[in-house]
Amino acid sequence: MRKFSLSLAVLAGCVALVAGSALPGQESGRKPGNNAAAVARGKTIFQQKCTVCHYDTSDQKKIGPGLKGISKRGTFSVNGNKITDENLKAWIENGDQLMPGLKDSLEASQIKDVIAYVKTL
Repeated sequence: MRKFSLSLAVLAGCVALVAGSALPGQESGRKPGNNAAAVARGKTIFQQKCTVCHYDTSDQKKIGPGLKGISKRGTFSVNGNKITDENLKAWIENGDQLMPGLKDSLEASQIKDVIAYVKTL
């Protein structure tokens, strides 16, 4: 019985530790979808759909601008709009004269994941 109680206490401690800790790269209390899993999904989608035109590991222009450090830039270079989740979403969905909109080829959740990834660059 004593062994069982000790095991139960250790298990409870581990569960509390895991439940209260964040994954690497994830702050606790962050919004759902803006976590390591979303970033990983976003990276995969980016590599499938976006690397044709954009670098993610460089700020050098490919066909479109390199996106490394985009969150630190503050504004889009083409129109001066502030870089926010909503503006990134609108840009990805609708594109412009140089970039095709992707709202017909990506689901809303995929766009959120790409935004989560792009914000880590």
